[in-house]
Amino acid sequence: MYVVTGASGNTGSVVANSLLDQGKKVRVIGRHAERLQPFVARGAEPFIADVTDAEALTRGFSGAEGVYVMIPPNLQSQDFRSDQRAICEAIGSALEKAGVKHAVALSSVGADKPDKTGPVVGLHEFENRLNRIAGLNILHLRAGYFMENTLGQAGAIQSFGKTAGPLRGDLKLALIATRDIGAAAAAELLKREFTGHQTRELLGQRDVDMNEATAIIGKAIQKPDLQYVQLPNELILPVFIQMGMSSNLAELILEMAEALNSGYMRALEPRSARNTTPTSFETFVAEKFVPVFKGQSKAA
Repeated sequence: MYVVTGASGNTGSVVANSLLDQGKKVRVIGRHAERLQPFVARGAEPFIADVTDAEALTRGFSGAEGVYVMIPPNLQSQDFRSDQRAICEAIGSALEKAGVKHAVALSSVGADKPDKTGPVVGLHEFENRLNRIAGLNILHLRAGYFMENTLGQAGAIQSFGKTAGPLRGDLKLALIATRDIGAAAAAELLKREFTGHQTRELLGQRDVDMNEATAIIGKAIQKPDLQYVQLPNELILPVFIQMGMSSNLAELILEMAEALNSGYMRALEPRSARNTTPTSFETFVAEKFVPVFKGQSKAA
């Protein structure tokens, strides 16, 4: 049996469905029963638990041959890093007490750094906590910059006629679709060939900067002259808060952007067939961004 945390999220849902597609027994963990129903309808076992509840997670992980673990983001958190630490400790304790032998964890490019990377510092601590568990074979998937992060640009285009953000326009990013992360995690759980403590970067189909990303979006929405503008932090911060982020998380995101802009936070592996994933940004824009821009679907 396989256990999936964050089963209703962008990556967890793909992990769960991929395992179900292979006819595997799957236990899906989430806080809300209704959000687990699509998986239950496919034969999964629901398990209602909060990811800060170590005792409940221990029961949820019990008997698993493989577990997918992640720290779900709470955009409204007023103390994001403390929340990360609480989840990190609960998951670590539960994996330990349940005697899990194989787990795949969602991490990020930049998790090698101990500080100054905003929310990614929490993933550095997550990796270290899981690496301390005796007998656990753990694979940390260090993913690139989520393509889904660009969905908020739909509102920027409609309001200002431009895309905008704190990143340099010419900064090459390892843009990755979250579905490719989920597919990679499921494949690793099925094979379970990793031993000890390992990391694997996932770098998307190719590196894309915000100028190129904006040109791709512009072409897809019939705005060929669409431009990207890098804005200073003092202008971006209130926009992030207006979008629903807490001020605490918004400041952490800006710290991460600075780490990316400076090159402090970057991929460590040279691009290869192993860390390159299939979904291009053009495909993502056609399938995900355009419907959001047209109001046919909501941003994740």
